[in-house]
Amino acid sequence: MATSSVSAAGVSAQLDLGERRRRRQALSGIVVLAILLLLPLGISDVNVQNILILTLMYTALSQSWNILGGYCGQISLGHALYFGIGAYVSTLLFTKLGIPPMLGMIAAGLVASAIALVVSWPCFRLSGHYYAIATIVIAETVYLLFLNWDWVGSALGIQIRFTGESWMTFQFRTAKLPYYYAFLGLAAVLWLASYWVENSKWGFYWRAVKDNPIAAQSLGVRLFRSKMAAAGASAFFTGVSGSFYAQYVGYIDPDSMMNAQLSILICLPAVLGGIGTLWGPAVGAAVLIPVTELTRSYLGGSGSGTDLILYGVLIMAVATLKPEGLTGLLRIDGRIKPVAAPADPASSTHAA
Repeated sequence: MATSSVSAAGVSAQLDLGERRRRRQALSGIVVLAILLLLPLGISDVNVQNILILTLMYTALSQSWNILGGYCGQISLGHALYFGIGAYVSTLLFTKLGIPPMLGMIAAGLVASAIALVVSWPCFRLSGHYYAIATIVIAETVYLLFLNWDWVGSALGIQIRFTGESWMTFQFRTAKLPYYYAFLGLAAVLWLASYWVENSKWGFYWRAVKDNPIAAQSLGVRLFRSKMAAAGASAFFTGVSGSFYAQYVGYIDPDSMMNAQLSILICLPAVLGGIGTLWGPAVGAAVLIPVTELTRSYLGGSGSGTDLILYGVLIMAVATLKPEGLTGLLRIDGRIKPVAAPADPASSTHAA
């Protein structure tokens, strides 16, 4: 009886810690959102605004990748495929059929998700580095296809015509603030989705698949179905992000939307900030993206590749000091360490 009561007390303490952690996360999310809503109001420099917009975009992209690579443990290195598909779907619907991008982005996400399911169907038969290599090969194959496909503009790309400032067409020329708030809204939605996932049935399934797939399967978790759900959700949000970005830059081509470096840049913020954590992608993007953009601005062509060197240095430093990422180093990951139940006094006395 004593052992049972001690175990129950340990479980109760764990649940209390989890509830307090959830409340802290929700409060911190509200505070950060309030700060970000006010942040651009005092900034008039267009370059700084651009950095803020790109930081929010990569926060959303990395949070999307984190659903599959962080929570579910399936490391994809071809997410630029879904980003590019989203950009092309909404752009083609707009330029060829006149469908506004604010409607086209839903189609972009759905098509990207469908392609992710088709790609994942054979690839999830693989595991570990074989799966990661397969995602690279498929993404590069589609990149080459778009590079030579005249109907989608081939290597020349597609210029998105300006039809007037409007939220439906997601086009603004006199100010960048609408783009900032649009990407902030997207990042906030993804943060809320991740917040929900962490304590949902799917979140527990995905973490079980990541930590010990054999044990998860023995407990009734359907591995293939869980992985497919993670891939579909991750690709959907990545495709929507691609649709937003296409309207932001006003021009798309395979090199800017589907290149391999973009796939790496999508997952790097989560790797740096903390894979499988709620705040990891945001913290990683807040460090990596300003470094990239400032390096390009100040060094120009002579500094080509410097940002990649800085990426490597940051990743090695964090991996050495704190493999859990910057959120672990700064102690803002909010993870709960298991509470060990105290030993039963009766059994200790008997052992003695």
